Amino acid sequence: MKWLLALLGAAALTAADSPVLFYSRSFPGSDPAYFQITVTGAGAVDYRETPDDDNPLQFTLAAADSAEVFALAERLGYFKRPLESPAKVAFTGAKIFRYENGPEKNEVKFNYSEDASAKALTDWFERMGESARDQIELERTVKYDKIGVLNAVMQIEAGISRKRLVGLDQYLPLLDRIVANDSYMNGARERAAKIAAAIRNPKP
Repeated sequence: MKWLLALLGAAALTAADSPVLFYSRSFPGSDPAYFQITVTGAGAVDYRETPDDDNPLQFTLAAADSAEVFALAERLGYFKRPLESPAKVAFTGAKIFRYENGPEKNEVKFNYSEDASAKALTDWFERMGESARDQIELERTVKYDKIGVLNAVMQIEAGISRKRLVGLDQYLPLLDRIVANDSYMNGARERAAKIAAAIRNPKP
């Protein structure tokens, strides 16, 4: 028993010491008006639409995607320098990047940045947000709106085609549920089966 407790303690310590990236965007009038995302070094994603949301949506990035996200943060000096562009541009939302790794905590706020790495990292987080919202909509329709399932499935299909979605494994349980239940429209079931197969057997 002692060795098990020690092992669990070591695992907890490792998780606590894992680097974490945080992103938030606040844009009143948009939908959603606010969202925040955290990503751990292991690729675990946590999506919330309020800071005190006690039921966040969670999924996992592919290892290569997680590595790219953290590589971009490294290129940005882990947010130790300003990123705001001096150019006068339209308001696109108040954004925050934050890096935490043990005692190290760095944060930068900006509306728009001309830095290529900042743009790329922002896009990664926006894609994570889109992926989470598509999952939320799919879950909502599966539970409460069987007619709307087809549109939700088509939205995911389009997002994958445009390379806007990440952490695709998160969709598999609901897609499989749709395929197995003949109470959903045949078109939704067929598309769900096609998407699930493509996720499980991606093209090189």
